[in-house]
Amino acid sequence: MYTYEYDTDTGGILLKDKPVEFSKEPRPVYAPELDLLGFDKYWNYDKQTDSPYMWAEANRYYYRGRLVAKLKGGNIYTAPEIILSTDEDGNIDAPEQNGSKLRPVNIKSMVEKNKKIIGRIEDVTVKRIKAIYDKYCDKLDCFHVAFSGGKDSVVLLELVRNTLPKGSYEVIFGDTGMEFPDTYMLISEIKTMCDDEKIPFHVAKSRLNPEESWKLFGPPSRVFRWCCSVHKTAPQVLKIREIIGKVDYKGLAFVGVRKHESLKRSEYEYENYNKKQKGQHFHNSILEWTSAEIWLYIYSQNLIINKAYKNGFNRVGCIYCPGSSEKDSFLKNILYPKELNKYIDIIVKSNKNPDSDFDYLIINNGWCLRPNGRDLVDNPVRYVDNADDKYLTIEINNPSSDWEQWIKTIEIDICMYSVTEMDGKYIAKIDVNYIKKNPTISKLFRQVFHKATSCINCEVCIANCLYKSIIFNENNLNIKDCIKCLKCHDIYSGCTRYESIRHPQGGNKVMNLDTFQTHVPEYGWFQSFFEKKDDYFTSHGLSDPKISKFRSFLISAGLKIDKKDKVTPFAELISRIGWDSDIAQGLIFVNLVNNNLQFKWYVKNLDIGEVYTKNALKNKLSLILTGKKDKAINHIIGDYKRLTVRTPLGTSLNFGHVTENDDFIRTKCSVPNRLVILYGLFKYAEKNGNKNISLSNLLDDDFESEAISPTRIFGIDGEEMEPILKGLSAKYPEFISATFALGLDKITLMEDKTSEDVLGLF
Repeated sequence: MYTYEYDTDTGGILLKDKPVEFSKEPRPVYAPELDLLGFDKYWNYDKQTDSPYMWAEANRYYYRGRLVAKLKGGNIYTAPEIILSTDEDGNIDAPEQNGSKLRPVNIKSMVEKNKKIIGRIEDVTVKRIKAIYDKYCDKLDCFHVAFSGGKDSVVLLELVRNTLPKGSYEVIFGDTGMEFPDTYMLISEIKTMCDDEKIPFHVAKSRLNPEESWKLFGPPSRVFRWCCSVHKTAPQVLKIREIIGKVDYKGLAFVGVRKHESLKRSEYEYENYNKKQKGQHFHNSILEWTSAEIWLYIYSQNLIINKAYKNGFNRVGCIYCPGSSEKDSFLKNILYPKELNKYIDIIVKSNKNPDSDFDYLIINNGWCLRPNGRDLVDNPVRYVDNADDKYLTIEINNPSSDWEQWIKTIEIDICMYSVTEMDGKYIAKIDVNYIKKNPTISKLFRQVFHKATSCINCEVCIANCLYKSIIFNENNLNIKDCIKCLKCHDIYSGCTRYESIRHPQGGNKVMNLDTFQTHVPEYGWFQSFFEKKDDYFTSHGLSDPKISKFRSFLISAGLKIDKKDKVTPFAELISRIGWDSDIAQGLIFVNLVNNNLQFKWYVKNLDIGEVYTKNALKNKLSLILTGKKDKAINHIIGDYKRLTVRTPLGTSLNFGHVTENDDFIRTKCSVPNRLVILYGLFKYAEKNGNKNISLSNLLDDDFESEAISPTRIFGIDGEEMEPILKGLSAKYPEFISATFALGLDKITLMEDKTSEDVLGLF
């Protein structure tokens, strides 16, 4: 909410009475962190843990307002390099002169100086919590605080405790089984406090232990974090059902999410419905708090601090997470080697790729980038589907569950398919013409057999089902009284485990990923092209490699006719709209993502708002490129930077940027015209061969799908997309019908319309 500065007097933080748009998220630095990273070699300080000595912003350390050190590099086994600050003459600028001891932050004085603003922040937040409770207290079955053991949830719980009456809410700790040992110590204290105050405290935990699930699903990755669904979301839903005694309960969760934690979270709102879990409300009560305010509130209320923060962690969570930083991995290996090594052992033993050595997998975090189950040991191909003119044929070896139960979850004409069972194998066939007339059946029929292939009762489907229709008795599946709401299909590939261990099908198109080879089009090329149009290729003035790559770009963008140097009607339209406008570039971007493998890779692999280091991108690309991969990898990474700086795709559409530190970020695009989204929807449907879709289909864009939804292309979330779809449906009913009712949604693109017809609307 407020800006801050470092206070040379107290050594602490001083909030300023003006709002902040972006916080650098300062955190206190205690003696244990300084010891673990090796600062004790340079600085003199007492080993006390009552007060911090300084503050850190990411890997930059500030002592009483001065930058005194930075960290660089490091990995799980190697400490980050300490770079001490120097003065203008190159001499080390020590925190204290003459080797004097560091002075701890004067917490009491710091709190007193910030008392007025912290009180104001607390009052505003308490009123929000009270208002949301009053709004729903007579309408919902339960309220609960989602407790993680981190600093934000400690603050959130304190605020709720001070606001709501006793007995009006529960506290639920989502125990993944992979938490920091320090977190479990804090949980014990919090539970004791809740018990003393008669606040119901519950632990939600998966039926699968983590080591078991890592072996069954393969290690989680940044591409697909199945662990969140299996070990957090589903167990918490099932725990609340157990508490309330009601499957279709309506509840509200108080969640400690904050905008300043990431670019992705910066667009969150205080209240949302249906976003994380169908039919449920969520309230992000401390959404606009910065970490400076969080820490000041903790100190002002003398709240319990997770010891992990004093050891140097910015966040607490799972002991071995695909999203961990190099510094965090190093600290975890020093502090929790026993807990860490059992997961490292699983990663190494589960990988069958002989080219993936230990250094790549563990030291360079290659394990975090696993895109599918191709490289998992003991993971033979068990599911294959093929289509010809007559049938879609699916073959399954060694199924894990009964297809006859899962088929009960979808509406299907039993005369249109057949299933043969023999020798531990299913062979299913479905009429292609039937699929064409009922496009959603293709996906759902496949998902039935995805479930049959891989289901081991991880309980994600059970948590999605509001009717208690999915029952496992000693792992024997029985589905009864199913109303075919398809909630159990509202999962990646229809089955969480299948998505994690699946084998990619089809040819290896990624070999052609390096489509530009550093010859990315530049602004002047576009300007000249749109000025000269058909005459451009007789007077372009570019070298052979450049004009060759520009030709390919223009063809992929739909601006030039293949093998003919003639512009398309689409190019004429773009020229009339204004070729460098965000609307024109949005239309071009849709074509590029659908037609160019390099653009498709950027959109598929870079999540909106996530920060990727150059090494992270190299690791991602090394998984799929072969041959002269180092050269191609450098080209693809370099091209991203060129595209964001040299073309209107970056400057007008704002599809991404590269920071001064060479970190790569894909950003939400600037798309002011909803017709661009409609064009993207038709392109998506045409590529999928299915004009009946749902919002969940668009948001859960299948990683292996040929088609890419406009939500993925432009970075639009569900809350923003729903009103866009409603608006398009109201204004262009001859093109699209979108309905949202009772937690269900249906989007139909009219059969007699095409993406070309959408362009006519411009």
